[in-house]
Amino acid sequence: MSDQPLRKATPQEQFDEVTRGTVDLHVAEDLKKKLERSYSTGKPLVIKAGFDPSRPDLHLGHSLLLTRMRRFQEFGHQVVFLIGDFTALIGDPSGKNLTRPALTRDEVNLNAQTYQEQVFKVLDRERTQVRFNSEWLDKLGTEGMIRLAARYSVQRMLERDDFKTRFRENRSISLHEMLYPLLQGYDSVALKADVELGATDQLFNLLMGRQLMKEEGMEPQVIMTGPILEGLDAKLVDGKITGDKMSKSLDNYVGINEPPDQIYGKLMSITDDLMWRYYELLSSRTLPELAALKGQVERGEVHPKVAKSGFAEEMAARFHNPEAARQAMQAWEQRYSQKKVVAEEQPLVEVPLAGAPTLPLAKAIAEAKLVASGTEGRKLMAQGGVRVNGEKVMDPKHELPAGEYLVQVGKHKSARLKLI
Repeated sequence: MSDQPLRKATPQEQFDEVTRGTVDLHVAEDLKKKLERSYSTGKPLVIKAGFDPSRPDLHLGHSLLLTRMRRFQEFGHQVVFLIGDFTALIGDPSGKNLTRPALTRDEVNLNAQTYQEQVFKVLDRERTQVRFNSEWLDKLGTEGMIRLAARYSVQRMLERDDFKTRFRENRSISLHEMLYPLLQGYDSVALKADVELGATDQLFNLLMGRQLMKEEGMEPQVIMTGPILEGLDAKLVDGKITGDKMSKSLDNYVGINEPPDQIYGKLMSITDDLMWRYYELLSSRTLPELAALKGQVERGEVHPKVAKSGFAEEMAARFHNPEAARQAMQAWEQRYSQKKVVAEEQPLVEVPLAGAPTLPLAKAIAEAKLVASGTEGRKLMAQGGVRVNGEKVMDPKHELPAGEYLVQVGKHKSARLKLI
């Protein structure tokens, strides 16, 4: 038995929690009916999410889907963590402009093992079934594959945005790629899924499962897609969080295997606006709890830094343990206090915003005479040579709002910048 107690909630309360942050929901009424039936019969829903183990290491962006799965588990539902070891041999074409290179069985199996070592940092092991779609897809055989392929036309397949773009631009589309959505859809038939979760770029594939289940005379699965998580450098623009998606290649990520002090420190560097976005999508706190916390911050009863620390500590505890998270918080607070003392010893340089809400960091350090020009500032930032309040800023377009900052340029130049 799991050592995690179930959350007691009505079907409507469950609906509100499991759909938070949802982008696409097909169909809301179907989900409500399934939750009501589960509540009255005591039979848990089967929640499916598929992962092709093409990349072995997970970051906070990947954990979005795991967090959504965990919410279902907290209400007693059965999660199926489906490792697409068969479909990984094809490679999901979703959102891709070129054919993805196929992986070998050995590569897939190695990555799948790494996946399993990481996912239980989020999921409840006792309420999770780990399945491999080779269990049923290996058995399809040539005849079964032909029968499956006959269910869908090339014209319908070319309605996918990625295939449509590649066809229009005369880029290669391999025949085996067109099988991918059908095979993912067949997974839902094999598992008798009630709900399938995925990212927004997976919608076509997810709907395929719903259609195939209807054709098999089964109750179709509900489709829920979630957003793609923005990276650590995202910020609020015109009332909306804007920025590149979290990615290792952009160095704007939090790896779930990183040490707790790095997880905590990276999350303390995000903006207050991004903090609330992360809270909504990743925190285990309920919606009423988050609303109460946000109200306390807005009324000045709780400092934003305290709220951010709560989130950073929660994530460090999730991927490690509460004691490691507490130690990471204490170590960060000690470093922060030391930085504050150092900052007070630096010269204060006032830089006018000239009526603008923000100023490019590169321009600010140029006007403060820390670099010769904005161009040099942008180059140094791209090389990792500029820090703001102790955190490296590599985005050459990074903007600073009004406020006071400790800025370090290279190894020997620093100042307190006050943007007014």
